[in-house]
Amino acid sequence: MSKDKSYYFCGIGGSGMLPLAMIVRENGALVAGSDRALDQGRLATKFEWLKAKGIGLFAQDGSGLTSGDQILIASAAIEDSVPDVAKANSLGCARMTRAQLLAEQFNGSPRSIAIGGTSGKSTVTGMIGWILTEAGSDPTIMNGAVMKNFVADDAPFASSRVGDGGIMVSEVDESDGSIALFDPEIAVLNNVSLDHKSLEELRQLFGDFAGKAKYCIWNLDDAETVALVGALDLSDAISFGFSKEADFRASDIEEAPISSRFTLSAQSSDFEVKLQVPGRHNIANALAAIAAASAVGVPVATSVAAMAQFKGLARRFDVVGTTNNISVIDDFGHNPDKIAATLKTMKAFPGRIIAFFQPHGFGPIHKMGAELAEVFADILDRDDRVILCDPVYFGGTVDRTIGSAFITDAVTAAGGTAEHIADRADCGAHIVDIVQPGDRIVIMGARDDTLSIFASDILAQLAAKP
Repeated sequence: MSKDKSYYFCGIGGSGMLPLAMIVRENGALVAGSDRALDQGRLATKFEWLKAKGIGLFAQDGSGLTSGDQILIASAAIEDSVPDVAKANSLGCARMTRAQLLAEQFNGSPRSIAIGGTSGKSTVTGMIGWILTEAGSDPTIMNGAVMKNFVADDAPFASSRVGDGGIMVSEVDESDGSIALFDPEIAVLNNVSLDHKSLEELRQLFGDFAGKAKYCIWNLDDAETVALVGALDLSDAISFGFSKEADFRASDIEEAPISSRFTLSAQSSDFEVKLQVPGRHNIANALAAIAAASAVGVPVATSVAAMAQFKGLARRFDVVGTTNNISVIDDFGHNPDKIAATLKTMKAFPGRIIAFFQPHGFGPIHKMGAELAEVFADILDRDDRVILCDPVYFGGTVDRTIGSAFITDAVTAAGGTAEHIADRADCGAHIVDIVQPGDRIVIMGARDDTLSIFASDILAQLAAKP
């Protein structure tokens, strides 16, 4: 990245684009961008904040690109017919993907920690970032979710942080293969399971990722990760998990509806760890974060103290509120592992679950619809409810022959109770109609920031309900 350059982000409001745009802007470069949501009048608060931070915003019609010196940041999948891309091509603008620009930043940092894996990346990134901040390391953090510990009046969308400590912490993405662009000092490998790519492709990507790092932090409880690491010649690998053989191990676990605690055994000592986030998956995330911090010299006791103050991330088992003994939870769950972790955390405590899921595209249903249905059917009881609206669709030529009904039909066939209601607003009205005191409502899905608004609207309707 150069401070003398001007970067133009196509889709600047996205969960991956916005934090990177902020990092580039705070490092002194000129930043502008466009977004379909801006054109549609959605998420006004977010765009007003971006403008207040000195970022120019334009309609997604090519009007914001005026010079061949600008660098267009856009997904590799965006077609040349998109107005911003067509205008950039006509002007002769250089083009980079979000991942290429992020990798340029990341690989240029004196020290670096990359977090990979199918699930838990954003949470572990937030945990490590918070630990390093509390330890005085002043890190730069690139996350795909808002980190509650860094939210402030002037930073309501704190999914990134810029520091001067010479260390960068970032989640890295396997879904588009861009994880291969990153050369981390420390590679954290949470888990390996089906999501955007086949397991064969994932094994190659994650194996290369782990193999080139100086230190690899890996999950001893995940069979795929164990097999992958076992095939590599890693000289400095640190394992974490619930197994007695783990270098960073959790035992004496106590779970509560919105918190947890456990004993950490590491470096020949035991530590009592308290978390403000629930579930065994978050205990595993904390183990990974503490192990990674230790690899850059943070004492375990310092990390444990920081973890007690970690508030979690927006849309990661985010309790929106409770009214009339009904709780509404907003969650990013969208693949089998993430949804299973959320539902298992909820099923550990009494109360019927109403699980709403908005699939994040038609493609994911083709790839993992059967596995998603299996998760809902296996974890939830017949008294629980599964409700799906139509998938997110932003246009394009994707095959739409298989939709949400594929999942609900499979859940019903397996003995569960599931419904497909095409319109999301109608789903919300149905949920408000059927909910009872003692129920928990979880709103799940990805690639759509308005799901948080949907969850808040449901809570408001419940509060007003006689």
